[in-house]
Amino acid sequence: MKTAVSVPDHIFRSAERLAKRLRKSRSRLYSEAIAEYVARRAAADVTEAYNQVAEKVDSRLEKPLAAAARRTLSHSEW
Repeated sequence: MKTAVSVPDHIFRSAERLAKRLRKSRSRLYSEAIAEYVARRAAADVTEAYNQVAEKVDSRLEKPLAAAARRTLSHSEW
């Protein structure tokens, strides 16, 4: 799909230099950059969803399990 976007001159010049150095077209460079940005945002959305669930879940251990975990950790080298 063809689209037009406006970017500040300094970003355009940097992108042009990078595209030449990588031997990629400007379109390919921009497409890859947008794809990477979208993927990172999607990962952040997943992390946020996990965080919201974690806030609602009671993650406290039962006393016997907590004691066993403490004993195990006390013998572990960090």
